[in-house]
Amino acid sequence: MATTMQVSPSTAAIPVHAVRGAAAGLVGGVGMGIWMAVSRPIMDTAVITMVAGLLGSTNTFAGRLIHLAIATLAGITFGALLGQYAQRLAPAVALGLLYGAVWWFVGALWIMPANMGMPVFDWNAVTRSSLGAHLVFGLLAGLTFAAIAQAAGKPRTGPADG
Repeated sequence: MATTMQVSPSTAAIPVHAVRGAAAGLVGGVGMGIWMAVSRPIMDTAVITMVAGLLGSTNTFAGRLIHLAIATLAGITFGALLGQYAQRLAPAVALGLLYGAVWWFVGALWIMPANMGMPVFDWNAVTRSSLGAHLVFGLLAGLTFAAIAQAAGKPRTGPADG
């Protein structure tokens, strides 16, 4: 006996949004990495080495890979949770900035310091600069997600359509 399962179009779109989110997260992660590389308070504390410490390493290259993996995972989550609302530029940017702020609060103010035995929810020059980095992540992730969604939604023109 065969059964048929009905899936709503919005549920069926979640994998597409997750893939777009992965790309958006990677772009946001690269931008955030650039911010971390040039921000004085973050540079002075070698945050990328602290990111590597999340998995017990002190290697800078490992820290960058871990950072990009986290950014990609955050992008997948953004796409799966908010992708249906981030199809257009303005909502995508607003949601991206909010999403970046949430990751800053949960990740940079709570999880990372708690994992490293540091004070949680500490407000200082490093955490302020980290907020900027997470907002860059959210901005770029939102922009990228909307750009991919809009490009995918445009009809193709040219000889291939013939």
